[in-house]
Amino acid sequence: MSLPIARRAVLKGAGVTMALPWLESLQAATTFPKRFGVLFMGNGVNEDHWSAEGNGADMKLSKTLSVLEPIKHKINVIEGLYLKMATGQGIHPAQTGSLLSGANIHKGPIIHAGTTIDQVIANRVGQDTAQQSLVLACEQPMTGYHETNFSMAYSSHISWQSADSPVPNEVYPSLAWDSLFENRGSLRNLSILDRVKERAGALGRRISSTDKAKLDEYLTSVREVERRIESTRKNKDAADDAAKGKNRPAWTMDRPANGLPEDLREHARLMCDIIAIAFQTDKTRVATLLLARDLSALYYPFLNVKEGHHAASHNNNSDGYERISRFHLSQLAYLAQKLDAMPEGDGTVLDHSCLMFINNLWIGRKHDNTRLPVVLAGGLGGTLETGRSLSYLKAGNENRKLCSLYLGLMDRMGVKLDRFGDAEARLANL
Repeated sequence: MSLPIARRAVLKGAGVTMALPWLESLQAATTFPKRFGVLFMGNGVNEDHWSAEGNGADMKLSKTLSVLEPIKHKINVIEGLYLKMATGQGIHPAQTGSLLSGANIHKGPIIHAGTTIDQVIANRVGQDTAQQSLVLACEQPMTGYHETNFSMAYSSHISWQSADSPVPNEVYPSLAWDSLFENRGSLRNLSILDRVKERAGALGRRISSTDKAKLDEYLTSVREVERRIESTRKNKDAADDAAKGKNRPAWTMDRPANGLPEDLREHARLMCDIIAIAFQTDKTRVATLLLARDLSALYYPFLNVKEGHHAASHNNNSDGYERISRFHLSQLAYLAQKLDAMPEGDGTVLDHSCLMFINNLWIGRKHDNTRLPVVLAGGLGGTLETGRSLSYLKAGNENRKLCSLYLGLMDRMGVKLDRFGDAEARLANL
């Protein structure tokens, strides 16, 4: 058992490493790490039901945003930001490829974008954690080219480690779970908790009763997620076996034959749970989750919507597409509330984090991205005021740059840049 006092306690078992949350008995109270996460939904929202007015307890949230009501004192709803490089270049890939970088993307066979905000931060803070970042998705990427001659890679990835290299999306919950706990080898199918049980018990006898309760709660939450992960592991293994018989990779098959969870609700929640545990244990401080990519092919039978995501977005002011928008925003609400239920010092993990929900379009039926839906959750260690609705619609184009928001967020994460994308100034009033 390794107990690095400077950071987090770690339990080691056979073929597995379990990082633990902050425990006062083992780590002195110091400045807690700041975390940054992005949740992305493509193709716009229902603009008739996306708005916020007022601040604090008086903030009024629209129908879609109502899922954030329990944590509205810890969010910022930002209206009116845009990305100039993503306008006037064509629909879909051109509206997505630079969303988190502000870079000029290129047409043709050679992809060229830019390092995204999450990876800029990860390159700076990732050296202090076991993993630089988590890059997760609920949908497989597309290949080939769009009719606008932009690569589908721009529509399929939101995180880029360099101009010519997107970070691969991990779409399988079981593989993301294994990475989180360094779970490897022939023991992957055995319970992680069973392999660290004796060490966890010994640790529990050494720490305070308050920390013991926190440890027990953490282990219980890991057990609950692990149980759900195991069913997805079996599905993936079965898909891999079936794919070998067909002499093709599993990922080329349709869901659920490809081994991805058939129920998108469970898939999204599992990915949020993995991010929550990673942030809680300081396994990583940066994560992105692509909930529904641009040109998404996801279906929502549980929302009583017959069309696939992309087709439904062409009627984005319908009741059905509003339900789609609300479903994806509810993942932000779920993750934020999980982090807010994790005590850390005098606050919570959410208080030391910033989660950003963002879309590449405003109105799907018009492919309109002249303003973008943005919601932030968390206060980044007290550096970001929350409980506000902020509008930049009338501020003028120079004062409503999305990259100005990124500069301000990177400042708070300890990454100071003179320029990012098309912005040199920080977003006012952030």
